[in-house]
Amino acid sequence: MTSSPGTPRRVVIAGASGFVGRALVAAFREDGYDVATIGRTGTATWADPVGIARVIDGADVLVNLAGRIVSCRYTAANRDEILRSRVDTTRALHRAVRDAAHPPRVWMNASTATVYRHETERGNDEIDGVIGDGFSVDVATSWERAFFDGDLPATRRVALRMAIVLGDGPATRMLFALGRLGLGGPQIDSWWFPHRRYRGIGARPSGPVWSSWHRTRGRQRFSWIHIDDVVASVRFLRDRDDISGPVNLAAPGVSDNRTLMREVRRVAGMPVGLPAYRWMLDPAMAILRNEPELVLKSRWAVPAVLTRAGFAFAYDELGPALDAVASVRRPRARDLFSN
Repeated sequence: MTSSPGTPRRVVIAGASGFVGRALVAAFREDGYDVATIGRTGTATWADPVGIARVIDGADVLVNLAGRIVSCRYTAANRDEILRSRVDTTRALHRAVRDAAHPPRVWMNASTATVYRHETERGNDEIDGVIGDGFSVDVATSWERAFFDGDLPATRRVALRMAIVLGDGPATRMLFALGRLGLGGPQIDSWWFPHRRYRGIGARPSGPVWSSWHRTRGRQRFSWIHIDDVVASVRFLRDRDDISGPVNLAAPGVSDNRTLMREVRRVAGMPVGLPAYRWMLDPAMAILRNEPELVLKSRWAVPAVLTRAGFAFAYDELGPALDAVASVRRPRARDLFSN
């Protein structure tokens, strides 16, 4: 503990303005923490390394969620910004933690379950999971290398390999909107004109230069986690000094795309939904300035570390999780065209 008796413990949350960040700010305040933020605005800004060092020195907990949103078209400029916004901010925090007289007891840094390969046969846990290749994977591995680099003996580090977060956020709003529009059928991969948007990036680019596809017939896996379980798992990991390294933040009840879209249609009150084949999906996503990878990649992350440590998920099955989200924000078709 780095605070004096009677002084509220301080948490520093970087990238606190997003969907997950706002939820964590509220949770830590509820737990009695003094919350400092780092971002384009906040207690300190990325342009102010002295300010960053000041808020981190003496903090009990550091959580980093900073990074450009990936719900965009992977143009050359966006690809570079997605990588840079994660790696550079993590390195800035690393310098501040390294140089602090009283560094944080624990540092939790966002990562992504997309780090694992496209998988339909078996789940990927933190020990035996197979790392994939290509753009999204290279972003994740570069991010984690920057995070775990060097020796920080006084600070426990946890990489939060987060699956798709269900809540009042951009991914869920898009899925609900598709359901309301009658487009809530399965998304089916197939041949499409090869492109280079998913090629590797960074110091160690991996995978093929040209895109490929998988004959999953809508059975690609969909790993997810409810926002309440994200908050609960961060609290759990904050207080478990015996857990470090990568941790999968994904519900045990993995779905597949057909089941996901059936549940989305049910919640949206739309009994039918047109399937979306790759030849339909890719041009539509281009218009929406997004990527079909969100729904076509088979993500199957297993939360082995959390479950073995005794963490209890509030939402371990998809249906109740979507019902809980819809009780807060009803599905609306117009959300397809908003951020």
